Amino acid sequence: MEISNYLQIKKKLPLNVRLLAVSKGFSSQEIKYIHNKGQNDFGESRFQEAFEKQNLLKDFKNIKWHFIGRLQSNKIRKIVQNFEYIHSVDSYEKLIKISKISCESNKNPLIMLQVKLSDDPSKGGFNPKVLEEKWDQIKQFKSITIKGLMTINPKGLSSKENFKLFKECRKLADSLELDDCSMGMSEDWEEAVDAGSTWLRLGSIIFGNRSI
Repeated sequence: MEISNYLQIKKKLPLNVRLLAVSKGFSSQEIKYIHNKGQNDFGESRFQEAFEKQNLLKDFKNIKWHFIGRLQSNKIRKIVQNFEYIHSVDSYEKLIKISKISCESNKNPLIMLQVKLSDDPSKGGFNPKVLEEKWDQIKQFKSITIKGLMTINPKGLSSKENFKLFKECRKLADSLELDDCSMGMSEDWEEAVDAGSTWLRLGSIIFGNRSI
């Protein structure tokens, strides 16, 4: 556990930037340890693994669970029912399904719409132009709250290239009058903060090497 990194990063962050501890691959005991240091927001990307941890940690009422993995249509109902935030809604069709299931389940998840700002074939997300075209319709969906945008930069970019893509995401969020941008991970979080991120998704830099 790189707890000194965690504490140092927390000290550096502007007041409007929140740290999401990416706990995928780490045990419930490791989550408990960092939670006791003041961390409440945890991100998971595999439902079954997350669900087991949620059960083990159900007595810790301040923990907020964020789903950050690729959304599979057959897991959407379970994700809506068990996560407060969903950072990875990458299509209009999935948004429709989330809204429908949220209505049925009496839930109101907080949503980040994933946008694709580069040609990286391994990343999904809304095309920015498509998002803008459908924005008036998206705002009408019931039982969801759109909080902001999420993006993942390709690996291997320079600091300048990372900043440029993050800035595009921030500009798009501002144009849609959205407060939040979930962007920046262990290797590029500083550029993300400079570009206007409000949620950093940090895993190995604060947890160390994955144990599970």
